[in-house]
Amino acid sequence: MQADYWKQKVCLVTGASSGLGLAIAKALAKREARVVLTAREVVPLEQAAQTLRAAGDEAQAIAADVTQQDQVDRLAEQIGSQYGRLDLLCNCAGRSDRKKVIETTPDDFQQLLDVNFLAAVRTTRTLAPLLIERQGHVVNIGSLACKVAPRFMGAYPASKFALAAYSQQLRLELGPAGLHVLLVCPGPIAREQSAARYANQTADLPAAAQQPGAGAKLRGIDPDRLAEKILVACQRRRLELIMPGGARLLFALSQISPRLGDWLLRRATSG
Repeated sequence: MQADYWKQKVCLVTGASSGLGLAIAKALAKREARVVLTAREVVPLEQAAQTLRAAGDEAQAIAADVTQQDQVDRLAEQIGSQYGRLDLLCNCAGRSDRKKVIETTPDDFQQLLDVNFLAAVRTTRTLAPLLIERQGHVVNIGSLACKVAPRFMGAYPASKFALAAYSQQLRLELGPAGLHVLLVCPGPIAREQSAARYANQTADLPAAAQQPGAGAKLRGIDPDRLAEKILVACQRRRLELIMPGGARLLFALSQISPRLGDWLLRRATSG
């Protein structure tokens, strides 16, 4: 592979103030890309960008709420006027949920669809002309829940299934124009105090529902390692990246036999 592939490429990462988004921004900066970080909260976003700049990397923070079209438009205008190009859009903004599906309201579904799916639609539609001109990359950060729908995750699987469908449509319609689209389907990402994130949502759920992946019997994925794999997958113009790779068998069996798939999914999760 080309060692300097990312050098001076203009790369936008949403949800970049922490977690996997920040790890991807750091991996790009390490390869001398020109990284634009965006997220809603100004202070943690600027702190993230400053961390990169302190290491001698080129990084710019532009605060934007990607659930709001006017803010996405301003973000695109700023990138267009400052750089005149865009080589990578990484749609990493999103959040998870914990709730029994029968107790998940239409408003709950709307909120997660907005941040996990429609935000990616907004940014991709708005920035597509710049990306196509460069035969660039769109990276959509999904989840194992793009392929199977575990218990007690509320509206989260539905929002990620939608992202998977959108990624395939983009590939089929814009791939011939040179746009590369990568769907990333990782298991739970390792992070500090992950269980505490859902403490106020899981009072009436099994204790395992508080854990990463709602009790999935999987080791947390190192975000830095995943970020490296994402950049390699882009260079190879792969269509999907699934971690752990063994989950592919569950996905295949679920398509062949939904009954068997449900049984295996119950076995693979606690609670």
